[in-house]
Amino acid sequence: MLRRDPTRTGSIPDRRLTAWWACVLALWGLAFGNALEGVLEVRSAYVNVDKGVFLLYARIEYPESPAISEALRDGITLTFDLDARVDRDRRFWFNAAIVDLTLRRELTYHAVSDRYVVRDTKSGDQTTFATLDEALAFLGRVDAWPILVEPQLDGGNYNISVRAGVRRGHLPSSMRAILFWTDDWARVSEWYTWSLPV
Repeated sequence: MLRRDPTRTGSIPDRRLTAWWACVLALWGLAFGNALEGVLEVRSAYVNVDKGVFLLYARIEYPESPAISEALRDGITLTFDLDARVDRDRRFWFNAAIVDLTLRRELTYHAVSDRYVVRDTKSGDQTTFATLDEALAFLGRVDAWPILVEPQLDGGNYNISVRAGVRRGHLPSSMRAILFWTDDWARVSEWYTWSLPV
């Protein structure tokens, strides 16, 4: 009867295959991890008041890279958030939060139609685009988002702050098995703050 050498942990092809997969995952992780490099900022933002409703308008620049396109084509969903916060100034205490809202939209790639799909997670509305640039430009424009009504204001000075963020959303099941340990692929911009005209 043949006995296996207990000091031998595996065959050379097994070790090579394991090393090969480790290299592939490391390289893919580096490429995917750098996908969000680039400019991420709120370029401009303001509010208009229409019949007692404060409507937010904002222009955001999101990062663009071939790695984002590859990640989307691999079945990964990206989530784009726009946070809006209204605070009332207090003289001798912390500011009081009046409103804290998030506009959340998801970007996916539909392989059959070869189109990029933007979906509003709250309403379920979808819009499709032929290119990633068009989809990111759409995501970077927020027009007439109702964030506040006049009865919520009771005098005093108010500040409004807006911040944009992008993060990895849903993963296909094949990617979930590979990337179970990485749950921190996200970026947020600095807050863009100004005085709210009351």
